[in-house]
Amino acid sequence: VPVPSGQPVTFLDAIWNEPGPAGLTARFRFVAPQIAQHGGTVDFDTASADMEDLCNTYALPRIETTTGPRPAQVVISLSDRPVEFGVISPDATQFFEAYSIVDGACVWEAF
Repeated sequence: VPVPSGQPVTFLDAIWNEPGPAGLTARFRFVAPQIAQHGGTVDFDTASADMEDLCNTYALPRIETTTGPRPAQVVISLSDRPVEFGVISPDATQFFEAYSIVDGACVWEAF
């Protein structure tokens, strides 16, 4: 999946219609090996810009084409390796950002 930083990013999975603090939440999970704590070349600020882009260019188009209730929140996560959802993986580097959908765009939410 192309991102502004140019780092290689691969779609892992999406988890739809799970309850979150803001209502229904859609989670889009990606693998981005270059965010690794040891040997990675992409820092959090760079990955954060990539996550916002993934929300707007990858997640939103998929949300717009689904039927059923719309999520109130989108969470984008990057992990340096595939990890099972909800399982603690202390060796994995993971970044998460949450967004509201406002006027057809992702708006960052501070946790």
